Amino acid sequence: MTSADGATGSTDVQILEKVIYEVKRVIVGQDRLVERILVGLLAKGHVLLEGVPGVAKTLAVETFATVVGGSFSRVQFTPDLVPTDLVGTRIYRQGREEFDTELGPVVANFVLADEINRAPAKVQSALLEVMAERHVTIGGKTVPMPEPFLVMATQNPIESEGVYQLPEAQRDRFLFKILVDYPSVEEEREIVYRMGVAAPEPKPILDPAELIRLQKAASAVFVHHALVDYVVRVIAATRTPADLGMTDVAGWIAYGASPRATLGIIAASRALALMRGRDYVVPQDVLEVIPDVLRHRLVLSYDALADDVSPDDVITRVLQSVGLPQVAAQPVAPPVQAQNGAVAPQVAPQSNGTPQQQAVADPTASVGGQQR
Repeated sequence: MTSADGATGSTDVQILEKVIYEVKRVIVGQDRLVERILVGLLAKGHVLLEGVPGVAKTLAVETFATVVGGSFSRVQFTPDLVPTDLVGTRIYRQGREEFDTELGPVVANFVLADEINRAPAKVQSALLEVMAERHVTIGGKTVPMPEPFLVMATQNPIESEGVYQLPEAQRDRFLFKILVDYPSVEEEREIVYRMGVAAPEPKPILDPAELIRLQKAASAVFVHHALVDYVVRVIAATRTPADLGMTDVAGWIAYGASPRATLGIIAASRALALMRGRDYVVPQDVLEVIPDVLRHRLVLSYDALADDVSPDDVITRVLQSVGLPQVAAQPVAPPVQAQNGAVAPQVAPQSNGTPQQQAVADPTASVGGQQR
Protein backbone atom coordinates (compact mmCIF):
# COMPACT_ATOMS: atom_id res chain seq x y z
CA MET A 1 0.00 0.00 0.00
CA THR A 2 1.31 3.40 -0.88
CA SER A 3 1.62 6.14 1.67
CA ALA A 4 -1.32 7.93 0.08
CA ASP A 5 -3.47 4.80 0.43
CA GLY A 6 -2.34 4.43 4.03
CA ALA A 7 -3.33 8.00 4.77
CA THR A 8 -6.74 7.38 3.19
CA GLY A 9 -7.26 4.24 5.29
CA SER A 10 -6.30 6.10 8.45
CA THR A 11 -8.73 8.88 7.55
CA ASP A 12 -11.53 6.35 7.01
CA VAL A 13 -10.97 4.88 10.47
CA GLN A 14 -11.01 8.34 12.04
CA ILE A 15 -14.27 9.17 10.28
CA LEU A 16 -15.90 5.94 11.46
CA GLU A 17 -14.68 6.56 15.01
CA LYS A 18 -16.30 9.99 14.90
CA VAL A 19 -19.57 8.38 13.77
CA ILE A 20 -19.50 5.90 16.66
CA TYR A 21 -18.59 8.63 19.15
CA GLU A 22 -21.47 10.81 18.00
CA VAL A 23 -23.95 7.93 18.18
CA LYS A 24 -22.78 6.97 21.67
CA ARG A 25 -23.38 10.51 22.87
CA VAL A 26 -27.05 9.55 22.58
CA ILE A 27 -27.02 5.77 23.04
CA VAL A 28 -25.71 4.57 26.40
CA GLY A 29 -24.07 1.15 26.24
CA GLN A 30 -25.23 -1.22 23.49
CA ASP A 31 -21.72 -1.28 22.00
CA ARG A 32 -22.41 -4.37 19.91
CA LEU A 33 -25.64 -2.88 18.56
CA VAL A 34 -23.89 0.33 17.49
CA GLU A 35 -21.01 -1.53 15.85
CA ARG A 36 -23.26 -3.96 13.98
CA ILE A 37 -25.52 -1.23 12.60
CA LEU A 38 -22.45 0.58 11.25
CA VAL A 39 -21.16 -2.66 9.74
CA GLY A 40 -24.53 -3.10 8.05
CA LEU A 41 -24.35 0.41 6.64
CA LEU A 42 -20.86 -0.20 5.22
CA ALA A 43 -21.82 -3.61 3.81
CA LYS A 44 -25.00 -2.25 2.14
CA GLY A 45 -27.08 -4.66 4.16
CA HIS A 46 -30.50 -4.26 5.73
CA VAL A 47 -30.62 -4.76 9.50
CA LEU A 48 -33.29 -6.39 11.67
CA LEU A 49 -33.29 -5.47 15.37
CA GLU A 50 -35.12 -7.67 17.85
CA GLY A 51 -35.61 -6.78 21.49
CA VAL A 52 -38.15 -5.96 24.15
CA PRO A 53 -39.66 -2.45 24.19
CA GLY A 54 -37.59 0.37 25.60
CA VAL A 55 -34.04 -0.83 24.87
CA ALA A 56 -33.22 1.96 22.34
CA LYS A 57 -33.88 0.08 19.08
CA THR A 58 -35.77 2.91 17.43
CA LEU A 59 -33.57 5.58 19.01
CA ALA A 60 -30.44 3.87 17.67
CA VAL A 61 -31.79 3.79 14.11
CA GLU A 62 -32.94 7.42 14.23
CA THR A 63 -29.59 8.52 15.66
CA PHE A 64 -27.65 6.73 12.94
CA ALA A 65 -29.81 8.29 10.25
CA THR A 66 -29.05 11.76 11.64
CA VAL A 67 -25.32 11.14 12.05
CA VAL A 68 -24.85 9.56 8.63
CA GLY A 69 -27.00 12.14 6.84
CA GLY A 70 -29.40 11.72 3.95
CA SER A 71 -33.17 11.47 3.94
CA PHE A 72 -34.92 9.50 6.66
CA SER A 73 -38.45 8.19 7.03
CA ARG A 74 -40.19 6.11 9.65
CA VAL A 75 -43.09 3.76 9.00
CA GLN A 76 -45.05 2.49 12.00
CA PHE A 77 -46.32 -0.90 10.88
CA THR A 78 -49.87 -1.75 11.96
CA PRO A 79 -52.35 -4.48 10.95
CA ASP A 80 -54.44 -2.02 8.88
CA LEU A 81 -51.47 -0.83 6.78
CA VAL A 82 -51.84 -1.32 3.00
CA PRO A 83 -49.07 -1.43 0.35
CA THR A 84 -49.92 2.02 -1.02
CA ASP A 85 -49.26 3.48 2.43
CA LEU A 86 -45.72 2.19 2.05
CA VAL A 87 -44.69 2.58 -1.60
CA GLY A 88 -47.06 5.34 -2.76
CA THR A 89 -49.95 5.64 -5.20
CA ARG A 90 -51.31 7.60 -8.16
CA ILE A 91 -53.52 10.60 -7.42
CA TYR A 92 -55.92 12.11 -9.97
CA ARG A 93 -55.55 15.89 -10.37
CA GLN A 94 -58.91 17.13 -11.51
CA GLY A 95 -57.63 20.54 -12.56
CA ARG A 96 -55.08 19.07 -14.96
CA GLU A 97 -57.14 15.95 -15.71
CA GLU A 98 -54.16 13.68 -15.21
CA PHE A 99 -52.61 11.39 -12.63
CA ASP A 100 -49.62 12.27 -10.47
CA THR A 101 -47.39 9.75 -8.74
CA GLU A 102 -47.24 10.29 -4.99
CA LEU A 103 -44.23 8.46 -3.58
CA GLY A 104 -44.54 6.73 -0.22
CA PRO A 105 -42.26 6.99 2.82
CA VAL A 106 -40.17 4.03 1.65
CA VAL A 107 -38.45 6.25 -0.94
CA ALA A 108 -35.66 7.55 1.29
CA ASN A 109 -32.02 6.83 2.06
CA PHE A 110 -32.85 5.35 5.47
CA VAL A 111 -36.17 3.68 6.18
CA LEU A 112 -37.13 2.65 9.71
CA ALA A 113 -39.73 -0.10 9.62
CA ASP A 114 -40.92 0.01 13.22
CA GLU A 115 -42.53 -3.20 14.54
CA ILE A 116 -42.32 -4.79 11.11
CA ASN A 117 -43.99 -8.01 12.24
CA ARG A 118 -47.30 -6.20 12.81
CA ALA A 119 -47.91 -5.67 9.08
CA PRO A 120 -50.00 -8.15 7.05
CA ALA A 121 -48.46 -10.34 4.36
CA LYS A 122 -49.30 -8.07 1.41
CA VAL A 123 -47.46 -5.15 3.00
CA GLN A 124 -44.49 -7.36 3.79
CA SER A 125 -44.44 -8.45 0.13
CA ALA A 126 -44.34 -4.82 -1.00
CA LEU A 127 -41.42 -4.16 1.32
CA LEU A 128 -39.69 -7.30 0.04
CA GLU A 129 -39.71 -5.91 -3.51
CA VAL A 130 -38.17 -2.66 -2.32
CA MET A 131 -35.47 -4.42 -0.30
CA ALA A 132 -34.60 -6.91 -3.04
CA GLU A 133 -34.94 -4.87 -6.23
CA ARG A 134 -34.28 -1.40 -4.75
CA HIS A 135 -37.13 0.16 -6.68
CA VAL A 136 -40.91 0.56 -6.45
CA THR A 137 -43.47 0.14 -9.22
CA ILE A 138 -46.48 2.47 -9.15
CA GLY A 139 -48.99 2.38 -11.98
CA GLY A 140 -46.51 0.78 -14.35
CA LYS A 141 -43.83 3.37 -13.53
CA THR A 142 -40.63 2.18 -11.88
CA VAL A 143 -38.95 4.52 -9.41
CA PRO A 144 -35.41 3.60 -8.25
CA MET A 145 -34.44 4.03 -4.63
CA PRO A 146 -31.93 6.76 -3.76
CA GLU A 147 -28.36 5.76 -2.98
CA PRO A 148 -27.51 4.71 -0.37
CA PHE A 149 -30.68 2.81 0.50
CA LEU A 150 -31.00 0.87 3.75
CA VAL A 151 -33.95 -0.62 5.61
CA MET A 152 -33.59 -0.98 9.37
CA ALA A 153 -36.49 -2.82 10.97
CA THR A 154 -37.44 -3.50 14.57
CA GLN A 155 -39.62 -6.21 16.04
CA ASN A 156 -40.81 -7.22 19.49
CA PRO A 157 -40.25 -10.91 20.32
CA ILE A 158 -42.53 -11.16 23.36
CA GLU A 159 -45.92 -10.31 21.83
CA SER A 160 -47.97 -12.80 19.84
CA GLU A 161 -51.33 -11.02 19.40
CA GLY A 162 -51.72 -9.03 16.20
CA VAL A 163 -48.32 -10.20 14.97
CA TYR A 164 -47.56 -11.65 11.53
CA GLN A 165 -44.50 -13.89 11.34
CA LEU A 166 -41.95 -12.64 8.81
CA PRO A 167 -41.66 -15.07 5.88
CA GLU A 168 -38.34 -16.78 5.21
CA ALA A 169 -37.90 -14.87 1.94
CA GLN A 170 -38.09 -11.53 3.71
CA ARG A 171 -35.90 -12.58 6.62
CA ASP A 172 -33.26 -13.68 4.14
CA ARG A 173 -33.11 -10.13 2.73
CA PHE A 174 -31.74 -8.80 6.02
CA LEU A 175 -27.98 -8.97 6.39
CA PHE A 176 -28.09 -9.00 10.19
CA LYS A 177 -30.50 -9.96 12.91
CA ILE A 178 -29.25 -8.22 16.04
CA LEU A 179 -30.57 -9.20 19.45
CA VAL A 180 -30.85 -6.14 21.69
CA ASP A 181 -30.64 -6.92 25.39
CA TYR A 182 -31.28 -4.90 28.55
CA PRO A 183 -28.56 -2.44 29.63
CA SER A 184 -26.44 -3.18 32.68
CA VAL A 185 -27.14 -1.54 36.05
CA GLU A 186 -24.35 1.00 35.53
CA GLU A 187 -25.55 1.81 32.01
CA GLU A 188 -29.13 2.27 33.17
CA ARG A 189 -27.95 4.67 35.86
CA GLU A 190 -26.07 6.64 33.20
CA ILE A 191 -29.23 6.71 31.06
CA VAL A 192 -31.10 8.42 33.89
CA TYR A 193 -28.41 11.07 34.34
CA ARG A 194 -27.94 11.68 30.61
CA MET A 195 -31.61 11.77 29.63
CA GLY A 196 -33.01 13.28 32.82
CA VAL A 197 -32.54 16.96 31.94
CA ALA A 198 -32.21 17.34 28.17
CA ALA A 199 -31.48 14.48 25.80
CA PRO A 200 -28.36 15.10 23.66
CA GLU A 201 -28.99 15.88 20.00
CA PRO A 202 -26.80 14.04 17.46
CA LYS A 203 -24.97 16.01 14.78
CA PRO A 204 -24.36 14.96 11.16
CA ILE A 205 -20.88 13.56 10.56
CA LEU A 206 -21.24 12.05 7.08
CA ASP A 207 -23.26 12.70 3.95
CA PRO A 208 -24.61 10.15 1.42
CA ALA A 209 -21.68 10.65 -0.96
CA GLU A 210 -19.16 10.00 1.82
CA LEU A 211 -21.03 6.88 2.94
CA ILE A 212 -21.02 5.55 -0.63
CA ARG A 213 -17.25 6.10 -0.77
CA LEU A 214 -16.80 4.20 2.50
CA GLN A 215 -18.99 1.38 1.17
CA LYS A 216 -16.73 1.09 -1.88
CA ALA A 217 -13.67 1.05 0.39
CA ALA A 218 -15.22 -1.77 2.43
CA SER A 219 -15.99 -3.82 -0.69
CA ALA A 220 -12.30 -3.57 -1.71
CA VAL A 221 -10.98 -5.12 1.52
CA PHE A 222 -8.90 -8.23 0.82
CA VAL A 223 -10.27 -11.66 1.81
CA HIS A 224 -7.98 -14.68 1.58
CA HIS A 225 -9.27 -17.65 -0.41
CA ALA A 226 -8.88 -19.92 2.63
CA LEU A 227 -11.35 -17.75 4.58
CA VAL A 228 -13.77 -17.80 1.64
CA ASP A 229 -13.52 -21.60 1.60
CA TYR A 230 -14.17 -21.67 5.35
CA VAL A 231 -17.34 -19.60 5.01
CA VAL A 232 -18.59 -21.85 2.21
CA ARG A 233 -17.98 -24.93 4.37
CA VAL A 234 -19.84 -23.36 7.31
CA ILE A 235 -22.87 -22.61 5.14
CA ALA A 236 -22.76 -26.11 3.64
CA ALA A 237 -22.68 -27.55 7.17
CA THR A 238 -26.00 -25.84 7.95
CA ARG A 239 -27.58 -27.72 5.03
CA THR A 240 -26.05 -31.17 5.56
CA PRO A 241 -24.76 -31.30 9.15
CA ALA A 242 -24.78 -35.10 9.11
CA ASP A 243 -21.81 -35.03 6.72
CA LEU A 244 -19.72 -33.66 9.61
CA GLY A 245 -21.06 -36.18 12.10
CA MET A 246 -23.63 -33.81 13.64
CA THR A 247 -26.57 -36.20 13.51
CA ASP A 248 -28.38 -34.44 16.34
CA VAL A 249 -28.03 -31.07 14.59
CA ALA A 250 -29.42 -32.64 11.40
CA GLY A 251 -32.66 -33.28 13.27
CA TRP A 252 -32.84 -29.66 14.42
CA ILE A 253 -32.46 -27.95 11.03
CA ALA A 254 -35.30 -28.04 8.53
CA TYR A 255 -33.61 -25.72 6.02
CA GLY A 256 -30.06 -24.37 6.04
CA ALA A 257 -28.70 -21.01 4.94
CA SER A 258 -28.73 -19.83 1.33
CA PRO A 259 -25.80 -18.57 -0.79
CA ARG A 260 -26.93 -15.07 0.14
CA ALA A 261 -25.68 -15.84 3.65
CA THR A 262 -22.23 -16.64 2.23
CA LEU A 263 -22.11 -13.30 0.45
CA GLY A 264 -23.38 -11.55 3.57
CA ILE A 265 -20.67 -13.01 5.81
CA ILE A 266 -17.92 -11.94 3.40
CA ALA A 267 -19.36 -8.42 3.00
CA ALA A 268 -19.82 -7.98 6.76
CA SER A 269 -16.30 -9.27 7.46
CA ARG A 270 -14.86 -6.74 5.04
CA ALA A 271 -16.80 -3.89 6.66
CA LEU A 272 -15.70 -4.96 10.14
CA ALA A 273 -12.07 -5.10 9.03
CA LEU A 274 -12.34 -1.57 7.60
CA MET A 275 -13.76 -0.31 10.90
CA ARG A 276 -10.78 -1.79 12.72
CA GLY A 277 -8.24 -0.10 10.49
CA ARG A 278 -7.31 -3.01 8.23
CA ASP A 279 -7.66 -3.58 4.50
CA TYR A 280 -7.62 -7.35 4.91
CA VAL A 281 -9.89 -9.75 6.79
CA VAL A 282 -8.63 -11.93 9.64
CA PRO A 283 -10.40 -15.06 10.95
CA GLN A 284 -11.73 -13.21 14.00
CA ASP A 285 -13.70 -10.85 11.73
CA VAL A 286 -15.47 -13.81 10.15
CA LEU A 287 -16.22 -15.51 13.46
CA GLU A 288 -17.74 -12.35 14.93
CA VAL A 289 -20.26 -11.73 12.14
CA ILE A 290 -21.37 -15.32 11.45
CA PRO A 291 -23.97 -15.55 14.28
CA ASP A 292 -25.66 -12.26 13.33
CA VAL A 293 -25.78 -13.25 9.64
CA LEU A 294 -27.11 -16.79 10.20
CA ARG A 295 -29.40 -16.31 13.20
CA HIS A 296 -32.52 -15.44 11.18
CA ARG A 297 -31.77 -17.60 8.14
CA LEU A 298 -31.89 -21.03 9.75
CA VAL A 299 -35.31 -22.68 9.73
CA LEU A 300 -35.48 -25.00 12.73
CA SER A 301 -37.57 -28.15 12.91
CA TYR A 302 -40.24 -29.07 15.43
CA ASP A 303 -37.68 -31.29 17.16
CA ALA A 304 -35.55 -28.22 17.85
CA LEU A 305 -38.53 -26.40 19.31
CA ALA A 306 -39.34 -29.42 21.48
CA ASP A 307 -35.73 -29.62 22.68
CA ASP A 308 -35.65 -25.85 23.35
CA VAL A 309 -32.80 -25.38 20.86
CA SER A 310 -32.20 -21.85 19.54
CA PRO A 311 -30.55 -20.87 16.24
CA ASP A 312 -27.54 -19.64 18.22
CA ASP A 313 -27.13 -23.13 19.72
CA VAL A 314 -27.06 -24.62 16.23
CA ILE A 315 -24.58 -22.01 14.98
CA THR A 316 -22.27 -22.72 17.92
CA ARG A 317 -22.29 -26.45 17.14
CA VAL A 318 -21.53 -25.80 13.47
CA LEU A 319 -18.63 -23.47 14.26
CA GLN A 320 -17.19 -26.07 16.64
CA SER A 321 -17.33 -28.73 13.92
CA VAL A 322 -15.88 -26.80 10.96
CA GLY A 323 -12.13 -26.22 11.19
CA LEU A 324 -11.00 -22.60 10.99
CA PRO A 325 -8.03 -22.00 8.66
CA GLN A 326 -4.92 -20.41 10.10
CA VAL A 327 -4.38 -17.29 7.97
CA ALA A 328 -1.39 -14.98 8.27
CA ALA A 329 -2.61 -11.59 9.45
CA GLN A 330 -0.44 -9.60 7.04
CA PRO A 331 -0.62 -10.26 3.28
CA VAL A 332 2.68 -11.19 1.64
CA ALA A 333 3.84 -9.10 -1.31
CA PRO A 334 4.52 -11.01 -4.57
CA PRO A 335 8.17 -11.44 -5.61
CA VAL A 336 9.72 -8.49 -7.45
CA GLN A 337 11.30 -9.18 -10.84
CA ALA A 338 14.76 -7.57 -11.08
CA GLN A 339 16.12 -6.06 -14.29
CA ASN A 340 18.58 -8.94 -14.81
CA GLY A 341 15.75 -11.46 -14.65
CA ALA A 342 16.47 -12.62 -11.11
CA VAL A 343 13.79 -12.63 -8.48
CA ALA A 344 14.47 -10.08 -5.78
CA PRO A 345 13.92 -11.12 -2.16
CA GLN A 346 10.49 -10.33 -0.72
CA VAL A 347 10.18 -7.37 1.57
CA ALA A 348 8.05 -7.63 4.68
CA PRO A 349 4.76 -5.82 3.99
CA GLN A 350 3.47 -2.87 5.91
CA SER A 351 0.61 -3.27 8.38
CA ASN A 352 -1.91 -2.66 5.61
CA GLY A 353 -1.76 -4.62 2.35
CA THR A 354 -3.54 -4.27 -0.97
CA PRO A 355 -6.41 -6.48 -2.14
CA GLN A 356 -4.13 -7.85 -4.88
CA GLN A 357 -1.61 -9.20 -2.37
CA GLN A 358 -1.80 -12.81 -1.25
CA ALA A 359 -1.74 -14.10 2.30
CA VAL A 360 -0.19 -17.34 3.48
CA ALA A 361 -2.66 -19.79 4.95
CA ASP A 362 -2.80 -23.32 6.29
CA PRO A 363 -6.33 -24.60 5.57
CA THR A 364 -5.75 -27.65 7.76
CA ALA A 365 -5.21 -25.67 10.96
CA SER A 366 -7.82 -26.15 13.66
CA VAL A 367 -9.98 -23.62 15.44
CA GLY A 368 -7.84 -23.79 18.53
CA GLY A 369 -4.61 -23.11 16.65
CA GLN A 370 -2.64 -19.99 17.45
CA GLN A 371 -2.29 -17.25 14.86
CA ARG A 372 1.05 -16.86 13.22
